[in-house]
Amino acid sequence: MTITQLYYVLAVAEHKNFTQAAEKCFVTQPTLSMQIQKLEDELDILIFDRSKKPISLTEIGEKIVVQAKSIVNEAGRIKDIVEQQKGYIGGEFKVGIIPTIMPTLLPMFLNNFIKKYPKVNLILEEQTTEEIIKKLKNGHLDCAIAATPLEEETLKEIVLYYEPFVAYIPDHHDSFNKEEIEISDLDLDRILLLQDGHCFRDGILNLCKNNKYINDSNFQLESGSFETLIKLADEGLGTTLLPFLHTLDLNEKNKTKLRHFQDPKPAREVSLIYPKSELKIHIINALRDTIAGVVRGAIAFQDVQIISPKPKK
Repeated sequence: MTITQLYYVLAVAEHKNFTQAAEKCFVTQPTLSMQIQKLEDELDILIFDRSKKPISLTEIGEKIVVQAKSIVNEAGRIKDIVEQQKGYIGGEFKVGIIPTIMPTLLPMFLNNFIKKYPKVNLILEEQTTEEIIKKLKNGHLDCAIAATPLEEETLKEIVLYYEPFVAYIPDHHDSFNKEEIEISDLDLDRILLLQDGHCFRDGILNLCKNNKYINDSNFQLESGSFETLIKLADEGLGTTLLPFLHTLDLNEKNKTKLRHFQDPKPAREVSLIYPKSELKIHIINALRDTIAGVVRGAIAFQDVQIISPKPKK
């Protein structure tokens, strides 16, 4: 039995197709199939039921895949131990970031990180929270940045910062003249949100449900971008909520339409997320320290109420 054979098994278990798994492993399909067959012969069992389309795991195969994931992860720790001992921070490192965080946070830390750790080949992917969780569990991401808590047993979370929700209220709205607002000040039957699938949208829905002001049927789902929501609000179609960091880049005219909530301000918790196996933890810590260093000066809010990003049923 070899680590390579287990790696091939995991690839087939994920893709449910020998050809696709071989492509992902950068080997020929006959080579991959032969190695898996050798492992099955050695163990005297079938890991995959090849009679089904797509290919599925046998009952014993499901148990083997769980153990194989653990073994492959632990094998990866050996390289980590050596690199940490040598003080080496480098190599390929894949990071997933949700769409409502990437445009504002990335420009704040990326240049600093690249300069400080030039040997790290940082690969950044914009992904939804659902995609991030799946890729972290399958080993296709080393860590991610997303709104938390996610309550995933196999993942760890390190809080980076708390980002308040800020209301964008056009000058024709009744609450425009208020210095601070409450949830009840918004037009909750005409609030403009991101499309379904964005956790920031789910956070706003949870915020309003927590205060028992509204149900799902009152919301308009309008766009995939904050810029479009702002334009729609300016056209008199409602109000919207923005993450605090996004408001820093607004023009001066639009900034006059921003209103903060009364304390405790509703906010989202933004964290680094990574598997409990803690592979490449030295790079994860380097990324955390870099982001914390630049964000600390931008967000100074203390009295906040964390709103869950998980959709409520």
